[in-house]
Amino acid sequence: MPFNGLGRNLGNLAWLSEAQTRSISAENPTGGKGMGATAAPEPNGPARELGSGWKCRPYVTVQAQETTVLADIEGPGAIQSMWFGGSIMSRDFILRIYWEGQTQPSVECPLTDFFAMPYSFQNPDRPTDGPITQINSLPVAVNPNRALNCFWEMPFRRRARITLENRHPTRAGACFYQVNYCLTTVPEEAAYFHAQFRRTNPLPYLEPYTILDGVQGRGHYVGTSMGWSLNNSGWWGEGEIKFYIDGDGEHPTICGTGTEDYFGGAYNFDLNGQYTTYSTPFVGMHQVLQPDGAYQSQHRQAMYRWHIMDPINFQQDLKVTIQALGWRSEGRYLPGQHDICSVAYWYQTLPAQPFPTLSERNRLEII
Repeated sequence: MPFNGLGRNLGNLAWLSEAQTRSISAENPTGGKGMGATAAPEPNGPARELGSGWKCRPYVTVQAQETTVLADIEGPGAIQSMWFGGSIMSRDFILRIYWEGQTQPSVECPLTDFFAMPYSFQNPDRPTDGPITQINSLPVAVNPNRALNCFWEMPFRRRARITLENRHPTRAGACFYQVNYCLTTVPEEAAYFHAQFRRTNPLPYLEPYTILDGVQGRGHYVGTSMGWSLNNSGWWGEGEIKFYIDGDGEHPTICGTGTEDYFGGAYNFDLNGQYTTYSTPFVGMHQVLQPDGAYQSQHRQAMYRWHIMDPINFQQDLKVTIQALGWRSEGRYLPGQHDICSVAYWYQTLPAQPFPTLSERNRLEII
């Protein structure tokens, strides 16, 4: 049976396949074969003396309060990588991905949060200003300057549709993007990629934070990214992550030992009294924002944990929570009431349950 080109790794990189490579960008919005760089130059554009075939349409403009279709692909095939750049690095821009003509998205979250960057703070008038934080992981990389890359393999059978919504009331965004995919057969065993954003601000006292709930079907959980904005002094990450699998009731099947432990760290991420950032193939605590003593009042941290080598399998349903725990007097735990956000990443069969309604613009804003 011919190799379909999916599941590439170092062990099969030399294998020939039946897959046909395609790519969608502003220069080839349909991904058609031989259809790249066909746009005519703008009369006053930088390529006006060069003509068609040069760099005439490198980005699309996502107008204020509008949604732009970035890709609409007929399958079978698989998205293999995506890249984004431009003046779109804020929670005003919402990424959605739909599989097989469904009306509900299987991916829905702010663009930067999807790439594990909850705290981007780009000034659209000066988009190359810093600082930035890099991510050096296998499925997600963020590089200078705010270039968003992902390599999650996303198979589909009939149709894949990617949109970007701009929620800003007046400002348009320049979206540079590339969606690389292949057209090929998709095995029956292949599930559909999902990603869901959540935020709770503040977390109610004595309540765990819910990363994911309401999942029904068969699949496997492959990652968590989180942003944690503190509303008290002191250490905040004693809380355990819990995975409730296939009908678990009060008690979960999988229970972690602490927040920093789940994200691959230890001892509060503390080295000689300072938080120490790291970004590795599967785990990272890649961003620490400290109060400045004047206007920046909140301590914030961003983290990720990819379950690529150890996916969490479920046959019927899945729920994921994490506790917010610090320390108070007399050696007692302090349940936190922080501003917490997350993106959960998983694969599952269709149809999936509808996501909770994404919060309106003001409730997503980082303040």
